[in-house]
Amino acid sequence: MRGRPLFIVIMVSSPASKDLLLEIGTEEIPSSFLPGAISDLASRARELLSEARLDFQEIRSNGTPRRLLLHVRGLAGVQRPSRRQVVGPSARVAFDAEGRPTAAALGFARSQGVPLESLVVKPLEKGEYLIASIEEPGLPAAEVLSSLLPRIITSLPLPKSMRWGEGNLRFLRPIRWILALFGEQVVAFEMDGIQSGNLTYGHRFLSPKPVRVRSFRDYQAKLRRKFVIVDRQVRRQMIQEAAEQEASRVGGQVEWDPELLHTVTDLVEYPVALWGRFDEEYLQLPREVITTPMKKQQRYFPVVDESGKLLPYFIAISNLKPKDETLIRQGNERVLAARLADARFFFQEDRKAPLASRIPQLSHILYQEHLGTLCEKTERISYLCGFLADRLCPEERDLALRAARLAKADLLTLMVKEFPDLQGTMGRIYAKLEGEDERVAQAIEEHYLPRFAGDGLPRTLLGALVSLADKMDSICACFALGIIPTGSEDPYALRRQGTGLILTVLEQGLRLSLSAFVDQALGQVQAHLSRFSPSLAFSEAKEKVRAFLGQRLEGVLADRGFAPDLIEAVLAAGFDDMVAAQGRVEALAALRQRHDFENLAIAFRRLKNILPPSFSGSVRPQLFQEEAERRLWEETEKLREMVGSYLCREDYLTALEAISSLRPAVDRFFEEVLVMVKEGEIRENRLSLVAAVLRLLDGLADLSRLAAEVRRAEASMGKVTASGS
Repeated sequence: MRGRPLFIVIMVSSPASKDLLLEIGTEEIPSSFLPGAISDLASRARELLSEARLDFQEIRSNGTPRRLLLHVRGLAGVQRPSRRQVVGPSARVAFDAEGRPTAAALGFARSQGVPLESLVVKPLEKGEYLIASIEEPGLPAAEVLSSLLPRIITSLPLPKSMRWGEGNLRFLRPIRWILALFGEQVVAFEMDGIQSGNLTYGHRFLSPKPVRVRSFRDYQAKLRRKFVIVDRQVRRQMIQEAAEQEASRVGGQVEWDPELLHTVTDLVEYPVALWGRFDEEYLQLPREVITTPMKKQQRYFPVVDESGKLLPYFIAISNLKPKDETLIRQGNERVLAARLADARFFFQEDRKAPLASRIPQLSHILYQEHLGTLCEKTERISYLCGFLADRLCPEERDLALRAARLAKADLLTLMVKEFPDLQGTMGRIYAKLEGEDERVAQAIEEHYLPRFAGDGLPRTLLGALVSLADKMDSICACFALGIIPTGSEDPYALRRQGTGLILTVLEQGLRLSLSAFVDQALGQVQAHLSRFSPSLAFSEAKEKVRAFLGQRLEGVLADRGFAPDLIEAVLAAGFDDMVAAQGRVEALAALRQRHDFENLAIAFRRLKNILPPSFSGSVRPQLFQEEAERRLWEETEKLREMVGSYLCREDYLTALEAISSLRPAVDRFFEEVLVMVKEGEIRENRLSLVAAVLRLLDGLADLSRLAAEVRRAEASMGKVTASGS
């Protein structure tokens, strides 16, 4: 296996400090692990240095495939002193009746190494006790670092780790050397037989001999001369500049893929760009059939002209500075030619059988042990698509069903088997070539979206419908079987699918009943499960799915910048229509910016606080005895129809503003009316009035959930309780 080392650098510079440099050389670390390791290194070092009372100015982390770097500027040469208090015997035991110290007090002072007169008596929870204050001077940083640096290395959270040789140390890849300097002094420690020192190593092939290092600046300069670019940002910029220069030589420009750029940056220590060429006849293939082998298998960047048209060239990034570029170029061209020849063969073979003819073969692919085959899943998706289309776009029902039927067919193609990332994409390409409606072809590709966090969402309505049907079937099927995400366990990526479902609904503005949608999906799943295996009761499964999607919606709204308590207040009032729920959150957030918002929250908190749980009753105006209750009832009745009309127009902000106008009447009600009177009929009528006022907020929000306002409300409620209301 080719190896690359990992380094960690920690530095300091101020009059009372020195530079610290730590480097860990290892075998090659996978590019997918490197960004997380770099980030974790800075976080862990910051935490442990602070814990060790070693002050610093700044921490920076960096790395290459063979090294992680942590740069800490201004690391103190000595720990901060610590002061701690030690509890001794109780005052009753420490002093006799005349107040003289006893043997217990003398022994405590002696054991702590402090003068008797420095002891003080302090009241604690269980009484008065003798306290000794002990100040410990800080240790030299070099002494602390000898034990701290190994802790930093061994405490990094690793996605995967391995042991090597006869040792017990576990790390991302085998550690080959450790460099550790504080100023120019070696920080001595040993890990699994590897002794720290002041040696580093350059590029594995271009300059592999050891290099003696005196400082961090010396380290950077010497590694640069040894063909190692430590800074990831610098490497990335070098790649971009060199690649564009190479592309311009063949009359084109690089088609940048951010994910590929990050990957390539973490694959090399000294990037060198080279252009290569492939046969123009391959340009007759669909673009994705060419660029996917190029990017996914070979890590090459495509070259395009000014209009974005693909050219028969590519840019490869090498980790070597070749003596003869022609040989390297020809080698890259031969490898890519073989890949493209395979891709052309797969494409030509796939075209011999239309997508529709592959649907029956889905019955040979197991989706899940108890949930049947992909063919059965396709049938459930088709049913749900029909359900959604009937409510959202009945005129396109046939197209939606066609897209749902074809959605999974490309999984049986040779191209998708070879390049799984092309699932959906090849379905679109083949569907268009076979004369399917453009909207059907687009929906086949879009139904997988979003595939990961930050990915795009379906742009078309048909794509959204198939995507929702697919994701809801997966969620309900797993929940019905009791396969529910817990902690880090989510084997079917249900969290991602739930979030994608909600984002799609909100992005498309789809007005559908979440409850009805879940009912339909669970009904289909349980009809299948009843024939094969036990499942959760329908009501239990539905409640769990609803709660799960509520959590996903809460997360989506939080990511959009809404305060957690606003989200909680709105979702507590219902989120069956998720688009409307977002609108209510937006309205409540807008109202919160106004000076009278606290009044609204406090007023309704007071009302809800006095109402018994599950109370129901009808208001009888003839039983009113006080003008304040008559006035509150009249204003509530006046608002009821008004608020209802606002809600019909989904003008949630105006509805909330109207309701907030009740604050004076509510305040007067509590000031002049005793609700919990002895007379049962009067008490029930006043509670019914309170319930009627609260019903104005039905379907809007539960304002008692608002954190800041609730705290103020609870303070004001002390007055309410004291008055007996």
